[in-house]
Amino acid sequence: MGGFGRYLAAALAARFASEGMGMAVVLLAVERTGSAAHGAFVLTAWLAPHVLAAPLAGTAAARARRPRLFYAGALAGFTVAVAALSALLGRAPVPAVLAVAVLGGTCGPVVTGGLSSLVAGLLPEGPARDRAYGWDASTYNAAAVTAPAAVSVVGAVLSAGPAMAVLAASAALAALLAASLPYADPYADPGAGSSSPDGPRAGLGAGLAALWRVRELRAITSATTLAFVGIGSLTTTSVLLATGLGRPGAGGVLMTAFAAGALAGSLPLGRMTGVAPGRLARWGMAGTGVALAAAAFTPSVPLTAAAFAVAGYCDGPLLTATLRIRSENAPAAVRPQVFTLGAGLKITAASTGAALVGLAAAAPPWTLLLGIAVLQLAAAVLHALVAERGPVPAEGVKEPSAGSATAPAGPRTPGAP
Repeated sequence: MGGFGRYLAAALAARFASEGMGMAVVLLAVERTGSAAHGAFVLTAWLAPHVLAAPLAGTAAARARRPRLFYAGALAGFTVAVAALSALLGRAPVPAVLAVAVLGGTCGPVVTGGLSSLVAGLLPEGPARDRAYGWDASTYNAAAVTAPAAVSVVGAVLSAGPAMAVLAASAALAALLAASLPYADPYADPGAGSSSPDGPRAGLGAGLAALWRVRELRAITSATTLAFVGIGSLTTTSVLLATGLGRPGAGGVLMTAFAAGALAGSLPLGRMTGVAPGRLARWGMAGTGVALAAAAFTPSVPLTAAAFAVAGYCDGPLLTATLRIRSENAPAAVRPQVFTLGAGLKITAASTGAALVGLAAAAPPWTLLLGIAVLQLAAAVLHALVAERGPVPAEGVKEPSAGSATAPAGPRTPGAP
């Protein structure tokens, strides 16, 4: 298996473990304590550190003299946290369990955006790398489809404890595979924007500075963050919607249809390298919004599931486009920060959306879904407005330093990815 093949296997294994945690933690809490709320608190502790840990993880990745040790170590820590929660949840004092969840959650940005930042070092710039980001995006969607199903099956046949053990084993496999990847010397080409051992290094705020000052990064980050406020509330809304249609247990069917559609939508993108990623992102958000708006008015669960599948299919290109934009426009010295920060902001936005829909749960479900659709359409408009404001003035762009990262990523062919 080549370097990129091993990367895909590592990414899929890590994201399988990450995607399964939400359901596994709640099932285990119900099984051992009889309270789903207990699981929700543990899950909140698991997700909360993402946005705070993202800049720290990105900075550590960019500065790591031994990136192999950093990535394998982070995934090993993720593995230990999953295994520890499997053993402690419902048995140990709550503060201890929450502390383990927080520590495990700090490894989350490496599993999401951090791993994706490695693709640029495995393949040269061009169509091959663009195709690689399509495959990388498919690992997220494949994990979103398979992990909850696997946790449910193992939990039903055995119990929630073994289901958590499956996730820990998957994370351990990811750590082993990450240790076998070929890693480029992070200081081999200082002229390309990377730091040297003795020169200035990108500081903690450098990735955030790049997200703001590089127009393409600012556009995709602001748009996807807004879109994920809606996506984060989609799971709860789907349950309420299915209940309103007379099928209380069909919320999972709707979300499975969405995830399956997203996987199908991401797979053909490897052949669409000639389409500008910004355009793909806008099409994806707009299409998702239209399909969800249609789902708000469907009269039955099968028709709603079909609309959810179309929405997922439209959402599939968004992640691939986002990864390409980050890779092409992030200064090399802060690329890991840009990836981890972007992922952390999206997760935080999703958490915000979940909280908001909880507050509005008494509203008619179709109005909630319509609100999610409006957010997707608004995100597409926001991206278009920010991306088309023109280039950043030359005086606003500086070389990467200890406190900033605003060097341009290099000239691009107009209209090309």
